[in-house]
Amino acid sequence: MRKRLVSILRGTFLVSGDAPKNWAFIVFISGLATIMIASSHAADKKVHQLAALNEEVKELRSEFVEIRSQAQRLKLESTIRESVKEAGLLPAETPPNKIIVTPEE
Repeated sequence: MRKRLVSILRGTFLVSGDAPKNWAFIVFISGLATIMIASSHAADKKVHQLAALNEEVKELRSEFVEIRSQAQRLKLESTIRESVKEAGLLPAETPPNKIIVTPEE
């Protein structure tokens, strides 16, 4: 056991008679590690994109609510009265009369 550990620490397993088998395994492990690191970075990138999109959705939702409340305020009768008062229009003092039309025979 100790000889194997010393062999690994000194690197003699890389130049011994079984070296091509060891090198192939090392290249395989290195390839797997590279793929794992690349997929991890891709996943982190997606997470950051999702976070940015969620922030944008929150901002757009608050902007929508603000604009909707402004539109509701503009639809109020008091707001309309003030805006048409500047044009010289006033609300009628007497209510409208209902006109009933009867067909002639």
